[in-house]
Amino acid sequence: MEPRPIPATSEGTQPRFIHLMGKKMITTLRTTSALALAAAALAAPASAQLLYENQSGGSVRLYGQFNPALISVDDGQQTETQIRDNDLSRSRLGLRLTQPFGDNTFRFRFETGLGLPNSTETNQLGDNFSGWTRDDLRHIDFSLEGDWGRVSLGQGSMAADGIAESDLSYVGVALYSYLADANAAFLFRDTAGVLSGPAVGDTLDTFDGSRRGRIRYDSPEIAGFTFSAAYGENILNTADQSDYYDAAVRYSGEFAGGVQLDAGLAYQVRDNNGVDRSDVVGSASVLLQNGLSFTFAGGTRDNDAAGASDPDYLYFKVAYDADWFSFGKTGVGVHYYDGSDFNVAGSETKGWGVGIAQRVEAYNTDVYFTYQDYEYDDAANSYQDLSTIVLGARWRF
Repeated sequence: MEPRPIPATSEGTQPRFIHLMGKKMITTLRTTSALALAAAALAAPASAQLLYENQSGGSVRLYGQFNPALISVDDGQQTETQIRDNDLSRSRLGLRLTQPFGDNTFRFRFETGLGLPNSTETNQLGDNFSGWTRDDLRHIDFSLEGDWGRVSLGQGSMAADGIAESDLSYVGVALYSYLADANAAFLFRDTAGVLSGPAVGDTLDTFDGSRRGRIRYDSPEIAGFTFSAAYGENILNTADQSDYYDAAVRYSGEFAGGVQLDAGLAYQVRDNNGVDRSDVVGSASVLLQNGLSFTFAGGTRDNDAAGASDPDYLYFKVAYDADWFSFGKTGVGVHYYDGSDFNVAGSETKGWGVGIAQRVEAYNTDVYFTYQDYEYDDAANSYQDLSTIVLGARWRF
């Protein structure tokens, strides 16, 4: 799951043990990343994949992606069109180190967003570009893996990260369960034409897991099932003093006739000084041998905070993958989202969209086009529909 915008904050309350660990990692990041990037750069001439392999079976790989998109948002009265880094899958740079360690494998991962003008930082009132901040740090992650499973420590995915995004369709690179990547900050306009409504991103969610400074355990695969659990803190935002806990189970398997299934279910808790917020969320995707796929996601939230609503949603997508062109796979799809009680109790959010994605294998690029429509209403007012067109291309190296 891609990060939602987080307000910048100043240093405040004394952080706890995992917070101290994260602060130390951030302080030493410049030295660590410089050495790692230098190693990868030296390795680049030896491998077209920016891969260096040592004589003991270890490797260092530099990777990244760029995902610019032309995004046009129509709020029913006004249209805004810009080129932005698509929050669907932000442009980023990363490094992976792998080293055998006895019967186990040690891994280190560093990954950061590039801080380019992002699709979540624009609305009808203008731009609010933040540039690169520490919120763009995605992974500073150490892990040790063996037959007994894997333990991970550092900034990285909680157990429930990606649990709402099981998706075997190729068009999922552009059309998936979270509908607001391209327009999260845009405001709904009421029927009188006033920008009095909430932002699109406040009217829907998938309750997907997050990245935190955490300790996490993943079991070995057992008959297609993997079990995970994690505890973490938001080490990138010192104003957030909550504790985060989650547990998840995932399944991946293939059946007779080439039918593939990916599914996951998670329970997660945010404990904010004794005020809990808990989510149950899951997703499943089935891909048939003929290229047809069906994807489902849903979740519900129980919020103990005074005055907070308890939202829920359902999501469904039908898609088709085809080999129409010699240079890469083509995917088409249509999806639908139905949510209740987001932003305020009693509200209704509906969204639907269509999309097409084209793979260009020679350039390791996904070209995509989507159209999505959003409806939101609450007891206070009625609002005009908002629609978004996105034309983009994601290049990976």
